[in-house]
Amino acid sequence: MDPDNLDVEDINSESMEEDYDGGETQLEEDQEINDFGKGKVKTLGKKPPRQRKSTSKVWSLFVKLPRGKDGKLHCKCKMCGKTYRCESCYGTGNMRRHMDNCPKIAHYDLEQMFLSKSTGGSMLAVNRKDPQVFRDMVSCAIVCHDLPFQFVEWTWIRRIIEYLSSDVTLVSRNTAKADVMKMFLREKSKIKTMLEHAPGRICLTCDLWTSINTDGFLCLTAHFIDRNWVLRKRVLNFCVMYPPHDGVSLSQKINTWLHEWGIGNKIFSITLDNASSNKAFVDILKTQMNLHKALVCDGEFLHIRCCAHILNLIVQDGLKEIDEVVLKIRESIRYIKGSQVRKQKFIESVNHVGLDSKMGMRQDVPTRWNSTFLMLQSALYYRRVWCALEMLDSNYKHCPSPTEWEKVEKIATFLQHFYDVTCSFSGSNYPTSNLYFPNVLSTYLLLKKNLESSDVFMKNMATKMYSKYDKYWGDFSVILAIALVLDPRYKMTFVEFAYKKVYGSESVELDNVRNKLFSLFNEYMMHSTRSTRRVTSNSLPSGSGSHESENITTSSMNATISSLDLLEEYESFERYEDTSLLNKKTQLELYLDEPKVEKTMKLDILNFWRGNEVRFPELSMMARDVLSIPVSSVASESAFSVGG
Repeated sequence: MDPDNLDVEDINSESMEEDYDGGETQLEEDQEINDFGKGKVKTLGKKPPRQRKSTSKVWSLFVKLPRGKDGKLHCKCKMCGKTYRCESCYGTGNMRRHMDNCPKIAHYDLEQMFLSKSTGGSMLAVNRKDPQVFRDMVSCAIVCHDLPFQFVEWTWIRRIIEYLSSDVTLVSRNTAKADVMKMFLREKSKIKTMLEHAPGRICLTCDLWTSINTDGFLCLTAHFIDRNWVLRKRVLNFCVMYPPHDGVSLSQKINTWLHEWGIGNKIFSITLDNASSNKAFVDILKTQMNLHKALVCDGEFLHIRCCAHILNLIVQDGLKEIDEVVLKIRESIRYIKGSQVRKQKFIESVNHVGLDSKMGMRQDVPTRWNSTFLMLQSALYYRRVWCALEMLDSNYKHCPSPTEWEKVEKIATFLQHFYDVTCSFSGSNYPTSNLYFPNVLSTYLLLKKNLESSDVFMKNMATKMYSKYDKYWGDFSVILAIALVLDPRYKMTFVEFAYKKVYGSESVELDNVRNKLFSLFNEYMMHSTRSTRRVTSNSLPSGSGSHESENITTSSMNATISSLDLLEEYESFERYEDTSLLNKKTQLELYLDEPKVEKTMKLDILNFWRGNEVRFPELSMMARDVLSIPVSSVASESAFSVGG
C-alpha cells in the first residue's frame, strides 16, 4: 500500500491514549498530518468529523446526553441518574469511581459484571448471587426431588457450584436439614393462615400405608374451596404411624392434628378406604366432635367411603374369572423382559408385523386392577407378536390360547368403563362429588345388563362383581346425591330418574334424599348470619319487571280499569302477590324451580356458583362445602409415591 495515499480511515486508533476513550477526535479543516506511521498523509479537504466508538466498560452503565447550551458534554448513570462531564480530556475515572459507590448497584461486584476484553468487549455478565436465595433453592431441590441431606456434601456437586459461582458455597448436611425445617415451618404457617381464612368447611382425605418393611405411614390431606371458588388441596400431615393401627389410635392422632391446625370445628367430611379400623375411627371422631357441636347435621355426612377403593374391590372379583390368563400374560412379559436377546427378538417381531414398538409391554401390580387392565390392553395390542413368538421360540410356553384371547378381549372391553370411572373419581383439581351419582348408576346398569347376558363367561363375571357392588353401593350415598342436585345441569330430576330406575316408582329412598336435602339447607340457614334473608325480586334476574309490564298494558285495558277507579288498587295487589310469592320460597326452592342448564354445555360448576353467590348466599355456602367432598382418597394415597 502506498503510504502517500493513506486515508484517515486507515489511521491506527491504537495511537490514541486509552485513558481518553469516549472522547472525540476532531480534525480541523486543511490540517496537515505529518510523519504518521511509515509515511505522510495528504492534506485533508473538507470532511465531517468522525466520532470514535466508546469502548470503555463504563458505557454499559452510563449514557451520553446531548450537548448543553454551554457546549459541554455530559453523561448520566442509568441506575441513579447522576451526571458527569465526559469530554475526552476528563477520562473515565470519575465514572468508574461512581460505579463502585452507586447506591443502586452497590450490591454488585462490578469487576465481575463484565466479560474480559478478550471475549469481545465489555458486555454485561452474570450478576452476583444471593447466598440466602441459593440456600432456599437447595432446600426446595432436596424436598421436591427426594434428595438426601448429604446431597450438599457430594464432591462433584460442590465442584460444579464452585465452578459456576464463587459467590455461594454449599452448606453442611446438618445446616441443610435445618434450612428444610425452617422452610417447612414457613409453609406450615402459610397453610394455617389459608385454612383459617377459608370461607367454608374443610373436607379431609386420610390414608394409612404400610411399606415393604412393615412401617406404617399416615397422611392427612385437606380439600376446600377458597373465596375465588377455586378447589384447593393441601397435604397437612405425613408421618410414621406406630402400631396399633386401630380406631382409637387413629382418632387420637387425627384429632390432635386437627387442633394443631385450628380446624377442629370446620370439618365437613372425611374420605377413607374400607379398612376395618376406619369405621371405629370415624365413630370415635364423630362422638368427640359432636361434644363441641362442630359437625353439620351431627356428623351424619362425615364418613365418605373411597369410591376408587370400592371399584378396585368390585373389579378384582371379576378378574378372578381369568386368573389363569392373567397369569400367562404376566409370565409372558416377565419372560421377554428377562433377557436383552429376547427383547430384541420381540422388537424385531413387532416391526415385522407392522406394529408400534413404542407402546411397550406394561407389567402390572397385582393389587392394582387398573394396572392389570392396562397390561391386558397392551397384551391384546401385541397379540399377533405373542403368537408368532410361540412358533419361533421353543422356550416360550406361556402364550394364551385363542379361546383365552377371546376372554381377554371381552373383559378388556367390559373393564374400559370401570377404568374411565376410576380416572374420573381420582381427580383432585376439580369437584368429584357431583360425578358420583351418574357414574355409580351407569356401573349398576352395566352390571345388570351382563347379569342377563347369554354369554356364560360374562354372566359369571358380572354375578361376582354385582355381589360386591351391592355390598358397598346397594344404597346410594345421600350426601353425594345432594351434590348432584347442586349441579345445575341435573338438579333433582336425575336423582328422581335414578331412584325410580333402581328402586321403582314408589321409592321411599327418594323421599329420604329430598328430606335430607332440605334438612341440610335449613341447617345452613340457621347458622348463617343472614338466617332471615329471603331472595327478593331485586336479586332475581331482571328480565321484564312489573314496571315494564304496566307500561306495555294496552290502552283499552287501562281505560276500562281506570273508569272503575281500580287501577291503583289492582297494581298494589299485584305487587303484593308477586313479592309475597317470592318471599314464601326459599333459595333452594327457587334454585330447583329455575330451568336447568343445557347438559351439552361444558359447565364449570364452581364458576356457576361463584356467579350466583349473591342470589343464593346460604345455598352457595352449602354448595361450597358439598362440592369440596373428594369421592376418593387418591390425593392422600399419592403422597406415598415418589412419582405422585
